[in-house]
Amino acid sequence: MPRLCISVSVARLGSLFFVAGISIWPLSVAQAQVLIPHTPQLSATDMERDGLTVAQEALQLAQFQQFNEALVRAKLAAQLAPQAYEVWALLGGLYLTVSQPAEAIPALNTSIALNQKNAGVYFSLGSAYFRTGAYQDAARALEQGLALRSDVAEEWFNLGNAYLKLKQNPKAIAQYRQALKYDKKFWPALNNIGLLQYEQGEIPQAIRSFQAAVALDNKAGEPKLALAVALFRQGQVQQGINTALVALRLDSRYIEPEFQRENLWGERLMADTKALFANPQVQELIQTLQADVGQ
Repeated sequence: MPRLCISVSVARLGSLFFVAGISIWPLSVAQAQVLIPHTPQLSATDMERDGLTVAQEALQLAQFQQFNEALVRAKLAAQLAPQAYEVWALLGGLYLTVSQPAEAIPALNTSIALNQKNAGVYFSLGSAYFRTGAYQDAARALEQGLALRSDVAEEWFNLGNAYLKLKQNPKAIAQYRQALKYDKKFWPALNNIGLLQYEQGEIPQAIRSFQAAVALDNKAGEPKLALAVALFRQGQVQQGINTALVALRLDSRYIEPEFQRENLWGERLMADTKALFANPQVQELIQTLQADVGQ
């Protein structure tokens, strides 16, 4: 922010004195020890300009991964420029980055109240609501964002995830297909279609979805492991085992049931995964991978 100029002036009795930024009226002897602070008056335009400058500093810090420092500046920027929707959007985004989604929600809603045409803010708000478990609110925010900008495959995918959590499977699948409409190589959408098909007992259809996801990215561990489980359950035991061994080497995080659940795996798939993991060949690899992590 620009520096404040400090003027020092001496005048006759009855005048204002400015000494190091403090104004002193001529006082009686009894009052002479009391100093009345002088507060510099900044216009709203000055404050907004300074707020945007501080917001730019916050953005630069964020670009260097200094998120906590960026958050401090973004809070100050919001105080200085409370009518700047960009500042509130930045503040909300930083709260999300430091895993404080509950704090992000009011900041993002303030940004939207100031400007209802920024699709990205609705997308961020949808993410914040999703991460706090408010799935209906997440779906509503994402739909509003997609009404403004429909060509973002990732946000159709996120909307599908919100509907999945709301147990509205047909709607979820429809959003995943919209994601694929805008990005035919977006394998997570195919993967999650497979997850829902599996939970609905449509195992052959789920296998095809997982296979299509693997074909798009052969290095993605999740669809490969899900495919392994489906093959194992369908009686293709050795193929399922072999596929699982490859998948776990690609992404050992899926060993943990909690990680599976975080990635929206359903109870049926998780139960069948546990059965596959009980196989001696798979169990041996799991123990090796866990030992490597513990080292």
